Amino acid sequence: MQLVVARIGRAHGIKGEVTVEVRTDEPELRLAPGAVLATDPATAGPLTIETGRVHSGRLLLRFEGVKDRTGAEALRNTLLIADVDPAELPEDPEEFYDHQLIDLDVVLADGTEIGRITEITHLPSQDLFIVERPDGSEVMIPFVEEIVTEIDLEEQRAVITPPPGLIDESEAVVASARDEETGTEGYAPKAEDA
Repeated sequence: MQLVVARIGRAHGIKGEVTVEVRTDEPELRLAPGAVLATDPATAGPLTIETGRVHSGRLLLRFEGVKDRTGAEALRNTLLIADVDPAELPEDPEEFYDHQLIDLDVVLADGTEIGRITEITHLPSQDLFIVERPDGSEVMIPFVEEIVTEIDLEEQRAVITPPPGLIDESEAVVASARDEETGTEGYAPKAEDA
């Protein structure tokens, strides 16, 4: 199985180093010197990592055969792809590979079906599940432990406890219930009322 582990960014310096946007929880394993990675587009690779180091919080890599800034810049936006055994699991039991999560059923704690994970988006601050609802619409669910309370690979499901408004906009309380009770639909509070 092939997994995207990084995306090459801009060139760094004049000796062929590039910045990389890491897309793996195990960069020390997947992006170590000597690792041979496939690429997308395929014509850019395969690439063998010669050196790696962290500079100002960013991972910098140099590939065999890429010795100058021009060669490094030519690799910009290339995806780095590692071959991974489908049965391999991350070292931390609380971590998951994307392929383990795709197609899991998403349910509430009471068993109510929400949908199916069709994609995982990796953002700098958190990951998002893209969940296809039974009606064909999509909802984004942050993959944080406060919301995703359980991942059960045996049962092929992710249990969530969403805050109001995350799953169904009708759950979000926007207008005050007081308006309906008092019949003050057009009421706008003055500054001293607020």
